[in-house]
Amino acid sequence: MIETSQLAPGTTKILASDAHTRIRFGNHKNPFFTALKHKVNQYFEEESISRNGTTTLYIKAVFFISTYFIAYGILMFAHPTQWLALLLCAYLGVAAAAIGFNIMHDGAHGSFSDKKWINVLAAYTINILGGDAVLWKNKHNIIHHTYTNIEGHDQDIAQLPVLRLNTLQKKYYLHRFQHVYCFAVYGLSSLLWVFLLDFIKYFQGKVGNFKINNMEFKDHLIFWLSKITYFSFFLVVPAMVWGWAAAWVGFLVFHFVLGLILSTVFQLAHVVEEAEFTDSHLSGNKIEDEWAVHQVKTTTNFCTTNDWMTWYVGGLNFQVVHHLFPKISHVHYPALNKLVIETCKEQQVTYHEFPTFLSAVRSHMKHLKETANG
Repeated sequence: MIETSQLAPGTTKILASDAHTRIRFGNHKNPFFTALKHKVNQYFEEESISRNGTTTLYIKAVFFISTYFIAYGILMFAHPTQWLALLLCAYLGVAAAAIGFNIMHDGAHGSFSDKKWINVLAAYTINILGGDAVLWKNKHNIIHHTYTNIEGHDQDIAQLPVLRLNTLQKKYYLHRFQHVYCFAVYGLSSLLWVFLLDFIKYFQGKVGNFKINNMEFKDHLIFWLSKITYFSFFLVVPAMVWGWAAAWVGFLVFHFVLGLILSTVFQLAHVVEEAEFTDSHLSGNKIEDEWAVHQVKTTTNFCTTNDWMTWYVGGLNFQVVHHLFPKISHVHYPALNKLVIETCKEQQVTYHEFPTFLSAVRSHMKHLKETANG
């Protein structure tokens, strides 16, 4: 069983694993995180502001949810031209990614609002995107945030045969071209997630090596109802309006855009040259770094001076801050990042940031190329 002390701050003990898979961090004194938390607490006290979302976040949430359904409505009832229909399908992917970044993500971490029921509703917006809130929380909130970039544990870097994300994973001949075809794979990732991976987790009752032990009857009911509803509204109903061929084309365009955006943003934060990867087969299953230092070493920021990027991706370009303070809404990340950089300098912890989106993409592609030959 994972002990609460091993988990990222703000998470709960809802997964179980075999004893041999436990990993402990060097959290005896926590000098880095103790100093940083003091500064962050002081910041919120001095500013007298909530750690949760603000009015600007709620306006953004309304915008993306409403335009998501408006685009769907136009496709179903206005009979747009072929090219406009394809553009609307692409926008569904853009809006769905934004809902995931800004609403679902904050809600799942309990930071969208100071009201629990609103956070629950926000977290369940993933179900209108084809996913499942309970499975996602298990995979992301607990495993990824606790065991970031630890091979064999972090399921966000679990190896697919077509991609080798670090040198600890098995190498195949086709990997030598992965820096060329990687973005095509990313475009297919959300289809894989919706049609296959969720069902594998559900029926196996585990995420990787970790058993899911918190699914109640209502969770099973919501899983099946939301999956059936999703496939009905995004495949069956469009097929009745446009025919099966057109429905599948639109659905694939929608998901390709969604998968490409979601996967790229994640990869730029964890799968680049500067981010470290750790083998899960450690001596004594112990990582010497304290948990917070491990997060900084395995995570990178990118494009933090671009206000539009920060707005659209829900502050996930400030990924280092998010991993250190997942229970704080992303609207505060720009201010908190200054404190992170300052503390990293004081504690001699190396902080990584790419100045632009393209520089992060180049590093990601270079990492994949080097990993294929490593």
